Amino acid sequence: MSTRRGFLFAVGAGAPLILGAANKSGSAKPVLGSGEYTYEATHDWGDLPPQIKYGNTHGVCEDSHGHIYIHHTVNAASESSDSMVVFDSKGKFVKSWGKEFKGGAHGLHIRKEGSTEFLYLCDTQRGLVVKTTLDGEEVFTLGYPDASDAYKPNADGSKKKYSPTNLAIAPNGDIYVGDGYGSSFVNVYNKDGKYLRTFGGVGKDPGQLNCPHGIILDSRGPEPILMIADRANHRIQTFNLAGEHIAFIEGTNLPCYFSFSKRGETVVPDLGARVTLLDRNNKVIEHLGDDSAAHTWEQTRKLDRSAFQPGKFVCPHGASFDHQGNVFVVEWVEVGRVTKLRKV
Repeated sequence: MSTRRGFLFAVGAGAPLILGAANKSGSAKPVLGSGEYTYEATHDWGDLPPQIKYGNTHGVCEDSHGHIYIHHTVNAASESSDSMVVFDSKGKFVKSWGKEFKGGAHGLHIRKEGSTEFLYLCDTQRGLVVKTTLDGEEVFTLGYPDASDAYKPNADGSKKKYSPTNLAIAPNGDIYVGDGYGSSFVNVYNKDGKYLRTFGGVGKDPGQLNCPHGIILDSRGPEPILMIADRANHRIQTFNLAGEHIAFIEGTNLPCYFSFSKRGETVVPDLGARVTLLDRNNKVIEHLGDDSAAHTWEQTRKLDRSAFQPGKFVCPHGASFDHQGNVFVVEWVEVGRVTKLRKV
């Protein structure tokens, strides 16, 4: 573990670039879903200052004040290198920070500890998990899991690949880190960052993983469990807190992450061009903005936003319910894309 201070950067005066105030055609905003799961979609939500140009928008969450946090990799054309952009609930820019996460900004988790909220960030490029205040002040850092037998050096002395993508935190404060872009293990630490154990590893059998991209603590049942987006295996898998397999959840193609509503529904950003809603029993309610049949998302994600079809998703990578039941979706596209799904 190491500690150091992050830096807060608030963009100064100047007219903000207001993205997506209306559809380019001037028509009404697209409506997704049906029945009580009907949403009005505002693409390119948020008044992004001209100094900042999104790279891949990877993570999104809401704090207790209703502020929305967007973690992105930073576009090469961006004047500012800040990777964290914060808006109020209406989309007004509040602040930005996080130059050190440029290029590696990925997992984003928020947690209230006592009366204070903290962010937990995964940096895939530097191979770090970083705990910060809401202003980016660093509290502690977790680096390469040398203490785990699963990460002993290879025969040639080289290290196994480690690139953490997201994390979850148990009720007792234990931290579960998914090595999604590395060796497909989940590494567990206590609340102070002391290594405890490792489970998972590459494979298709129950308990094995292939790109544990997203991970969340599910406390909806009698006992807390872990829900893991086993992305390259095209499934969701659940585990107990000891790391033992419980079950598979069907209904997604390339699940990336999770967020729970107050009522217990789950939103799952599915990288293959749709956002899936699950009920409390993990059954599919809706596939929102589904463009998966087109099979063009891998090419479309590299294009300018004029190529993105209103009401359809390209590469949903992160999603979060807000306190009103709206859903924010961020996408793995080179120019970044933030969509607010307002429940109607």
